Amino acid sequence: MLTRDLNKLLSEMSLEEKVGQLLLIGFEGRRPNREVAEFIKEGKVGGVVLLSRNAEEAGEAADLICVLQKLATAGSHALPLFIAVDQEGGSVVRLTEGVTVFPSNMALGATGCSDYALLAAEAVGGELASLGVNMNFAPVLDVNNNPRNPVIGIRSFGEDPELVAEFGKMAIKGYQNRGVATVAKHFPGHGDTAFDSHLTMPRVPYTMERLFQLELVPFQAAIACGVDCIMTAHLAFPAIEANPGLPATLSETVLTGLLRQKMGFDGLII
Repeated sequence: MLTRDLNKLLSEMSLEEKVGQLLLIGFEGRRPNREVAEFIKEGKVGGVVLLSRNAEEAGEAADLICVLQKLATAGSHALPLFIAVDQEGGSVVRLTEGVTVFPSNMALGATGCSDYALLAAEAVGGELASLGVNMNFAPVLDVNNNPRNPVIGIRSFGEDPELVAEFGKMAIKGYQNRGVATVAKHFPGHGDTAFDSHLTMPRVPYTMERLFQLELVPFQAAIACGVDCIMTAHLAFPAIEANPGLPATLSETVLTGLLRQKMGFDGLII
């Protein structure tokens, strides 16, 4: 029944509306402006990413999400939005008040007990779901094997790829147990860089063989356990991409050849 309904819905949507459903957008301020509101009502947006500029307190977030979903469901197709946040724990949290902020992934990894990753994700996922958030940009599955890395560090579960894989799987299970879609990041691996990809484009020189031995181990495990989405990294991989200046985010070799075909991922790529 669901597949039939979805096929009917897709047949009624314009190309512009279908393209719009691929977009996760952000906006400034505590409420969407007129332009953003119209995009949502017209079904030209698939989801909204909320940052600290939109809400920091749980009640504020819940009120805003209610406004956004009312706009979406008032449209001609009444499609609800993905509501995404970056609530990793530790140093990366967008909601800071009225919610539980757990220690960083590295602190969880240091315990050696992956059950803590499950419990933390269930707790965070339950709180997010109660606010109307249905997607979290977590867990971080980068293997932190470069001490000069300025942007991953304690966001990683550790430097052992098998440990990162195990803790990542448990975190994914925890969020999904609470109805929150998971976004593993940053594919194919941001752990062994010495630069921040928000500021420049780091280059990772490793071959495909090396990536499968280390960086890709947690992502392969995540795919096997049913991760919903994978977020790409704005990094260049010149040993596997013919265009040495092309980031993984835009690389057909990385996204289609590696992630889709070699690793078998058929979920959402962000």
